[in-house]
Amino acid sequence: MAKTYAKFEVPKEIADKSLEALRLAKQSGSVRKGVNEVTKSVERGIAALVVIAGDVEPEEVVMHIPTLCEQKKIPFVFVPAKLDLGKAAGLGVPCAAAAIEKAGEGQSQLKEVANWASGKMGGGAAKQETSPKAETPKQAAPKRAPKKEAKPQEAPKQEAPKQEAPKPEAATAQ
Repeated sequence: MAKTYAKFEVPKEIADKSLEALRLAKQSGSVRKGVNEVTKSVERGIAALVVIAGDVEPEEVVMHIPTLCEQKKIPFVFVPAKLDLGKAAGLGVPCAAAAIEKAGEGQSQLKEVANWASGKMGGGAAKQETSPKAETPKQAAPKRAPKKEAKPQEAPKQEAPKQEAPKPEAATAQ
């Protein structure tokens, strides 16, 4: 996997277990298929595991998913081929990404793959947890008073009393 979005190499046995977990979740749990659906599932925090294909062209299609998963602390793995991922997700076509929301019968495989993936993610995520940045309150820039133009002060106008318009008189009968 020489793609830039693939942050780590996944052993074949882990990739196979992740595909098996996806197959079982498809049958008895809940699975999201496709980049848009996976992104929504991760942003909402309901994905238990994200599986990303390693041969996606152009890379930019799935490049945001690993970073998003790390931010939300959701485990993710890469599988070599999007065709295999599509078949495991129950599709007849290739699939770039899939998310397992409810594992169903694939709970044991999911747990094993998630533990492995969390260990790989832990390098970057654990550092953020152990040494959080000291948040300093942002100081607002001093507000400048708007420039006033030198206008002569006008005396307030006095309103003339309102006069009612004369009412038209009814036509006199002749």
